[in-house]
Amino acid sequence: MPEEPPNSSNLANQLAEVAIKVLKPGGVGFGSLLGLWFLLVESKVAEAIAATLIGFCLSYAGKLWEPIHQGNQRRLEETGKTINQTIDRTTERVVTRATGFEDWYLQCQAWDCQSYRPEGVAQYEGIFSPLLEEVFVPLALDLSGTLPGFKPTAQELTAQDCEQLAESNVWHFLGRAEQTRPFRQLVILAWGGYGKTTLLKHIAYIYGTQQHHRHQVRKRLPVLLVLRKYRDLLAQENPPDLPALITQYHIPSLPKEGRDMLVPPNWATDLLRRGDAVIMLDGFDEVAKAQRPKVANWINTQMRRYGNSIFIVTSRPKAYREQDAAHRLELSTPLWVRDFDQTQRQDFITRWYQCQERYAHGNRNTPDVVKLANESAQDLLRQIEARQELKDLAKNPLLLNMIVTFHRRYPGVRLPQRRVELYREICLLQLRDRPRARQLDTLLTQCEAQIVLQQLALAMMQQRQERIPRLDLLPLLKHYLDQQEEPIAPKDFLDQVVQVSELLVEQEDEYEFAHLSFQEYLAATEIARTQQENVLYNHFNDDWWKPTILLYAAQVKPAPLIRQMLSQGATDLAYTCWQDATKQLDPTLETELKALRQAVTASRCQQLEQYLQNGQWREADEETYRLMITTVGKDEGQYFDKEDLLNFPCDDLKAIDGLWVKYSQGKFGFSVQKQIYVDCGAKLDGEYPGDKIWEEFCDRVGWRKDGKHLNYSALQANPSFSPRGEFPVVFGSLFSSLIRFSSLEQRLVNCSTSQF
Repeated sequence: MPEEPPNSSNLANQLAEVAIKVLKPGGVGFGSLLGLWFLLVESKVAEAIAATLIGFCLSYAGKLWEPIHQGNQRRLEETGKTINQTIDRTTERVVTRATGFEDWYLQCQAWDCQSYRPEGVAQYEGIFSPLLEEVFVPLALDLSGTLPGFKPTAQELTAQDCEQLAESNVWHFLGRAEQTRPFRQLVILAWGGYGKTTLLKHIAYIYGTQQHHRHQVRKRLPVLLVLRKYRDLLAQENPPDLPALITQYHIPSLPKEGRDMLVPPNWATDLLRRGDAVIMLDGFDEVAKAQRPKVANWINTQMRRYGNSIFIVTSRPKAYREQDAAHRLELSTPLWVRDFDQTQRQDFITRWYQCQERYAHGNRNTPDVVKLANESAQDLLRQIEARQELKDLAKNPLLLNMIVTFHRRYPGVRLPQRRVELYREICLLQLRDRPRARQLDTLLTQCEAQIVLQQLALAMMQQRQERIPRLDLLPLLKHYLDQQEEPIAPKDFLDQVVQVSELLVEQEDEYEFAHLSFQEYLAATEIARTQQENVLYNHFNDDWWKPTILLYAAQVKPAPLIRQMLSQGATDLAYTCWQDATKQLDPTLETELKALRQAVTASRCQQLEQYLQNGQWREADEETYRLMITTVGKDEGQYFDKEDLLNFPCDDLKAIDGLWVKYSQGKFGFSVQKQIYVDCGAKLDGEYPGDKIWEEFCDRVGWRKDGKHLNYSALQANPSFSPRGEFPVVFGSLFSSLIRFSSLEQRLVNCSTSQF
């Protein structure tokens, strides 16, 4: 059969296949030559034209596709590198797990945190150090700093979120950190002795022993970094980044069993990037003030770089609040540690005594041992709950620890009922009774050791020092010992203070008092001993000196000091001193203090009255909050609880309310709100009135409209237009809860006079 002529479509397909093979060099020359071949040799015009057109198109397509080809090649190379890096990281993680490095690290971090040894509490014969988890009581954390209308709400938080988390513990926030990004950056604020460090140790221990499932949080690796240990390192010009700090400094410092394990390459970096770490930075306030801007910048940089991980910083409020605006910490969610309540006190004391009796009886937990523990615990609890002064002390975990230690050390002895008395007894325990109990003829019993320490504490207060280098400390001790004509070597004295009394603690060739509150107490005692009250006059508005001033006032007749405060405008401090002085129960002070009461109250309310006179209703509202929160002994930014309001001083409440009623011509005031609340059906008997009564009240005073609660900024704040009772709102924080509002109104009833 004759050979069939090739089909034109087949020819085109063949040409396309050939063209693709030679596309990279270009298609013009090949297409043109092929077209000429068909035209001249085989006389196939159609095929020649087709070949020429294909060559022409492929030529331009080649020019178009060339950069695409190069881009694809580049992208493939980059993808390959990424895949290779992922394989490397995956391999490193497999190796890390295979070698058991992470389990080894978790164990080391847990060992570092397992003992319960609070700062400021020395150990005595017959009193044992429990394990942390045997006595740890969860701290209640207050989210009031981010409540709507009070301060800017953290991103992604609703008002309902804030209300639900207002009195939560730290695990509530850690459990929601995956869905709520602001909870990946927490700052925990509290004054000294409120258990901030203990809380971080608890978190590290739970994660380190892999008990995280108990708190319904996912597995993470804890890293607990004490900032005072690294402050010099982080404040230098080129500090190590967080992975280097963990790898080169933190891990080598942990307690270990057996040999060290090598840290796998890039382990810390990958851990942080994956968000598998909880970084805890303890004691921002313990960083020197001059170093804080650099340390804050360093922390901010690490949080931005490793934003998937969780960061928790602890600090005293003043250090955190009073930062340089250009170099301040940028944490999303501030949390306040709340006072210990009755349940927390009972839980801690019961657990503590159970540990003491069990350890004292060879680790037996038989019914007889449990009975002894419960009897001692109940005796102490009865004493605390019977006296408001003791309940006030026991709100602070450190002071509660001192109380329980004193109670066990001296069973049957009357408990100190004022803070200054408690410190006095603890100092006697550590400097006199403890050495005697150990039958030690120490230098501490041969000289006036406490006077030496008082002089040292006052010098450190005046230099604003919490720690003092050994080279600076020894000459001071020599000077103080020489003043007493004691032939004692300062080195020997220092060693025994550290080893026997534990009032001074050594920290890497620096020394500090076991707790800052001991330094403050001893300094105050030295001022009283030497009658140097004028030393305090220049420090009334300095928070560094406030605890020392209050501890001094508690040791003397404070009327002259209070008058001096009033003359300098330190009205809040004068009020606090007045409150403390009334607890001294000294009949000789009563008449003088009563005369001061009216002067203190008038002076404190002066700014509020000025705002109200000027019609600055929102500013007056903010000032009302400030007056009320400081009256209950809390700091600006904190929340009122039910007990604060039920026990609010009547004279102060009447004075504040009277000013609101007077300058609003009866339109605003707590007493105005109380009457509206009663008109809505509330009984003010302590019982929950129900949501309907609360909603009707909010509608009538203008806090709610069309079934929705209004933002603070939407209120009228003008007696000419506002509904009756719209203010005060106390800066948006007090009345966010019906329970709190009812507590205040109930207090108004208890403080009832003709005015109310």
